[in-house]
Amino acid sequence: MSGSNTPRFTDLVAIVTGAGSGIGRATAIAFAESGAHVLGVGRRKDALEETAGAHAGIAVLALDIREEGAADTVVATAVERWGRLDVLVNNAGAAAVMPLAESERSVVTGLFDLNVIAPSMLAHAALPHLRESSGSIVNVSSTYGHRPLAGGAHYAATKSALEQLTRSWALELASDGVRVNAIAPGPTKTDVLVAAGLSQDAIDELRAHERDLIPTGRLGDAEDIADWILRVADPLSSHLTGQVLTVDGGLELV
Repeated sequence: MSGSNTPRFTDLVAIVTGAGSGIGRATAIAFAESGAHVLGVGRRKDALEETAGAHAGIAVLALDIREEGAADTVVATAVERWGRLDVLVNNAGAAAVMPLAESERSVVTGLFDLNVIAPSMLAHAALPHLRESSGSIVNVSSTYGHRPLAGGAHYAATKSALEQLTRSWALELASDGVRVNAIAPGPTKTDVLVAAGLSQDAIDELRAHERDLIPTGRLGDAEDIADWILRVADPLSSHLTGQVLTVDGGLELV
């Protein structure tokens, strides 16, 4: 499925959050190239417009998914435009480098708002439509959702929570024909660390350290992760649910 050009999603509808850059942008483009109608969601209008410019099958909606009622707006926008919903990709998220000794309540609550509560509300809003289409939810976790991260425990905890939501929702919704899976990327070449407030020197140092740890010897690419998101969302993967697939070059093994 390299390049995600196989039209397995022709006329299906996918919502992708965090679509303005990185994994979200790559995923939105991959779905569109596979024939889907895509609603790319994010906070940065300019970045979303760049994503939309990559393929005619992508429409965008700029809003903060943490806001009250945002989930209903996102789902309604997709369903009103295309009449159905088949895939929800909960990709939007934030990281934070915050040792316990420096913990701030606002940072902790902000992480959980975006990484746990917003995906929960989106899944809730999408559920009636996913039941109708026998659709699926793909949550984007992290290798640190099940691997300790010194200095980033609260970020890791939000991803651990997302993985448990994945398994529990999969069990709850299997009889409705709705599948729920997660992809857990390892260190990937995106701007998430810039958004977390790290300097470029600190980012370069951290990425070099991670690269040395990864058995395959390289960081992930956003396109690597997008490809696997499409694979688990594929209607042909009808017997796959409740799984967390780690795509980290073997980092979780060391």
